[in-house]
Amino acid sequence: MAVKIGNIDLGEFPLLLAPMEDVSDPPFRFVCKQNGVDMMYTEFISSEGLIRDAAKSRQKLDIFEYERPIGIQIFGSDINTMREATEIASQAGPDLIDINYGCPVKNVACRGAGASLLQDIDKMTAMTKAVVDATHLPVTVKTRLGWDDNTKNVYEVAERLQDVGIQALSIHGRTRAQLYKGQADWHLIREVKQNPRIRIPIFGNGDVDSVEKAAAWRMEYEVDGIMIGRASIGYPWIFREIKHFFHTGEYLPGPTIAERVAICRTHLKQSVEWKGEKTGIFEMRRHYANYFKGIPHFKEYRMKLVSLADIADIHAVLDEISEQFELEEA
Repeated sequence: MAVKIGNIDLGEFPLLLAPMEDVSDPPFRFVCKQNGVDMMYTEFISSEGLIRDAAKSRQKLDIFEYERPIGIQIFGSDINTMREATEIASQAGPDLIDINYGCPVKNVACRGAGASLLQDIDKMTAMTKAVVDATHLPVTVKTRLGWDDNTKNVYEVAERLQDVGIQALSIHGRTRAQLYKGQADWHLIREVKQNPRIRIPIFGNGDVDSVEKAAAWRMEYEVDGIMIGRASIGYPWIFREIKHFFHTGEYLPGPTIAERVAICRTHLKQSVEWKGEKTGIFEMRRHYANYFKGIPHFKEYRMKLVSLADIADIHAVLDEISEQFELEEA
């Protein structure tokens, strides 16, 4: 049965790209889309930044037709500000608006936004209702199990947010106190999904970093889809590999050196087109090591790549990598 958020048909068991600060920008989303991701989100955007018209926040509203369906994710601590930000974000033409109630980072959570709202479910509910009322688009939420081990309240959160109109919920299987440490616990995610009152799609998030986990947890935890974040950094092929396994029961071989080089070139091209040559090249530097992870003696090439400021020179090094490692693969 197809999973739907409002009128958005996501197919039978969607794979979602988690919104990640400084990662899930349009160039990165482009390569994930090429590899079969079903739905994506922008990096999270500060509601206050949007209202102040801050350039960084505004730029994060950039979305492109090929990315659809795509959600704009916003966060904030003030209900009126979130209402206004929702109106601004809706005008940018996304398919849905997502609220971040999961970010554990100090400068977000300690300012009363992100995961800190797990400590005040009344305020979280009121804020969510304000967002739902401020847009014609479906509203979804991403959150965590709770603030800490003593307050795992996502079961109640799910019911109350559904009651004020959200149309899907993504749950990261950790508390705010855990940050990204320890193991994600999906048992509570399953309890939310099994709650007879819950009618909206429930997506699981946290620690899915292999085809095996995706397949096993799909069965074990009965979620409607899986959201993948960190495992896709430098490895957008994870979406393709999981989908192939779901459809055929077979494992795809991992990407060849030629594919790694090709995706680097694509990502670089998109980065330069979106941010301009100087910034595009600079921002690409954080990705090289990830794309060639696990390849022996890559360090010297990485040192070259992160020092170059000319596109032709970068392509020349990528050519070298192709020649060098393809010989070894053969």
